[in-house]
Amino acid sequence: MERKEPTPSIRAAHDALLTSLPFADTADFEANDRGFIATLEDPKVRNAAGDVVWDAEAFDFIDGEAPMSVNPSLWRQSTLASKHGLFQLADRIFQVRGVDLSNMTLVETDNGVIVIDTLLTKETGAAALGLYRRHRGDRPVKAVILTHSHADHYGGVLGVVTAEQVAAGMVEVIAPDGFLEHAVSENVYAGVAMNRRAGYMYGAVLERSAQGNVGAGLGQTLSTGEVTLVEPTLLITKTGQTHTVDGVEIEFQLAPGTEAPAEMHFYFPQLRALCMAENATHNFHNLLTLRGAVVRDPHVWSRYLTEAAELYADRSDLLFTSHHWPTWGSEHVREFLLTQRDLYGYVHDQTLRLLNKGLTGPEIAEEIQMPPALEAAWSTHGYYGSLNHNVKAIYQRYLGWFDGNPARLWPHPPVEQARRYVDAIGGLDRVVELAHTAFDQGDFRWAATLLDHAVFADADNAPAKALYADTLEQLGYGSENGTWRNFFLAGATELREGNFGTPTETNAPGVLAQLSPEQIFDAIAITVNGPKAWALDLAFDVTLTDVGRSFHLTLRNGLLSHIERDPSGEAPLSISTTKLRLLQALGSGDLDSAGFDTVGDVGQLTQLFGVLDPGDKSFNIVLP
Repeated sequence: MERKEPTPSIRAAHDALLTSLPFADTADFEANDRGFIATLEDPKVRNAAGDVVWDAEAFDFIDGEAPMSVNPSLWRQSTLASKHGLFQLADRIFQVRGVDLSNMTLVETDNGVIVIDTLLTKETGAAALGLYRRHRGDRPVKAVILTHSHADHYGGVLGVVTAEQVAAGMVEVIAPDGFLEHAVSENVYAGVAMNRRAGYMYGAVLERSAQGNVGAGLGQTLSTGEVTLVEPTLLITKTGQTHTVDGVEIEFQLAPGTEAPAEMHFYFPQLRALCMAENATHNFHNLLTLRGAVVRDPHVWSRYLTEAAELYADRSDLLFTSHHWPTWGSEHVREFLLTQRDLYGYVHDQTLRLLNKGLTGPEIAEEIQMPPALEAAWSTHGYYGSLNHNVKAIYQRYLGWFDGNPARLWPHPPVEQARRYVDAIGGLDRVVELAHTAFDQGDFRWAATLLDHAVFADADNAPAKALYADTLEQLGYGSENGTWRNFFLAGATELREGNFGTPTETNAPGVLAQLSPEQIFDAIAITVNGPKAWALDLAFDVTLTDVGRSFHLTLRNGLLSHIERDPSGEAPLSISTTKLRLLQALGSGDLDSAGFDTVGDVGQLTQLFGVLDPGDKSFNIVLP
């Protein structure tokens, strides 16, 4: 990839930032180093085929002063986040950091260990537990606590325990109410689009270098191994619920609808330790992640942080989370929680204040000002979720995509709009000329806007694509937000080198296997090509023998619907199979192998398969 150097305007912005933020404050570095024991003997974690799915040393180049190709505030955060290894947080509490995007925390019980979060993939989960055992002995896993329903916290579970151990009751799997439903639905219903965009968000194909991927703010990047999932054996349904695992008491606080739809915090009274899951990390988190998700609620997020401070701060000597480094000392725990509380609550309330004055999302994002105390706190900076895009998310949560201006109610789609803009400006050459001027003046936002129209009007125009790539690259160099940087640099990469597809997928077979029958049928319905199915009128019964449930499915007017009921004998086709075999049939079209029994008109099913239209894992983003 042909990289360019940072322009004078980017260099000047970085120099100014170095004088405006408290870079002399080293408290986070001291906390980040505290309790370090050792790191992996082999930094490269491999799958069964020998492929590297995680390289713990890939970001070791991040050290010393920030290069001009990286925002110095992001470089500071990435220096902290890139440290990897096993740490002792307190008596009986250990943590593995830097072996995936997230952390694994381990609490020693009377006869074994509790694993809190299992990382994203089976391979990194096993590596993290192996690192702990190398230094603490081969303690058996007594329980796994899954803090919330995002894949980087449950995907490595089968690297930590076996499904047989869980089924036999040897290991408890504890999760918040609604965990399984949200874990599978988020990664399946819109999974193809989310995973494609996640390749941009985490800079999956970017070189690990000062001009490439330096991390995502919340952690460095995603591992690329096998994502797995098991059904929890204990659901936490209310705040104040307690449970004891092998002599260790745990008190839970539910926090649904915050960073994840199903999320919880919990407290260890004997150890005076509080886990805040992913709701109080050392940055401003996402209210709407750039990969796409349901908009999160900062108002309720703030309220749960207030509740956590009231319930646990004065009783806690340690606060740890699913990402980043811990906080020690009761006073520091309280201040950290309340600072995070103030952040989410302030941005929510001020966005609504300005919204009610008639400002739109983009206008509020430019207008809003942070209190000096929050601006000065490193933990409030937008390394992962920026103030700019979080404000727009709040606007979207309350008012949706339409800003009320009727001229913006029915715009042309991007390609048609681009052609009209290019014609109005005076043709493609004139657009590129204006973009060059904006680039030279350091107005990269305007240059990107112009060039977006240029390439959507003519995707094969080489000068426009080249300048667009250079522009996105400069925007990446200047960004304090890790995921913005990755988006900009990933866009530049695709403009220069072509579409890189979807590097990491969370809707893996191990996740699909946990779908409920209803979710399986919903997932099929999402892929029906409506216009192709308009003329079809199909009906069939499906009995899933492994779960002992039967459903009647119909396809009419392009809609596949289902209802649970016993087979009537009147449907043209009856199917008897298992969930797994049904998923295999959907993936391969194989209706003849053992375990898929049919009675009646199999043509009903082949006609359905003929109108299924799976998602495109390589759809264009920066090009039409």
